Amino acid sequence: MREIVLDTETTGFEPETGDRIVEIGAVELFNHVPTGNTYHQYINPERSMPQEAFQVHGLGDDFLRDKPKFAKIVDEFLAFVGDSKMVIHNASFDVKFLNAELKWAGKPQFPKGCAIDTLDIARRKFPGSPASLDSLCRRFGIDNSSRTLHGALLDSEILAEVYLELIGGKQPDLVLAPARQKGNDGPSDDDWRPQRRREPLPSRLTENEKAAHAAFVEKLGANALWSR
Repeated sequence: MREIVLDTETTGFEPETGDRIVEIGAVELFNHVPTGNTYHQYINPERSMPQEAFQVHGLGDDFLRDKPKFAKIVDEFLAFVGDSKMVIHNASFDVKFLNAELKWAGKPQFPKGCAIDTLDIARRKFPGSPASLDSLCRRFGIDNSSRTLHGALLDSEILAEVYLELIGGKQPDLVLAPARQKGNDGPSDDDWRPQRRREPLPSRLTENEKAAHAAFVEKLGANALWSR
């Protein structure tokens, strides 16, 4: 299953009053695992940047002046998304802007239900608690120290980590059920328990692999799970 974790930066809050997208960042997941495939594009909004928006993302008129307009990058963007479900924090905001830009570019708009809203998931899972991206990073212990300003690609990478935690961790679909055994002399369905091997299996790690792992664990600090 392919999903696209996506974020945008804009000039404001309402495309119908002239606000535009200035940045798109997206991260590809396959079966809830990041593939390393990303999309990132700055966009010329064809208008000046309000000071309030500049203070949020730091993208000013001089920086954006030579960037392509949305109509120039729309086909590449749509090709990256394909028919995959998007994962967006406060999806109604981003989809509203994306559909406005698609309409102005003469392209079909994204249909209703095209995105999974992590804000909605967080509010249902933690009712009454803060559900901003920064708040969820604190809840799940995700490092967002590099997020001094909003940036679409960085925020989509952080959101990918938050999304995986919201749906149950890095491998939400992995469920291990104990095998059931029956027999005259063996354990029954009701009292089956895993048994310790009489002799441990020999290690298949090389000495170089063990040394590399030890060096990696040392970098994690004294509180790392591997050090306990």
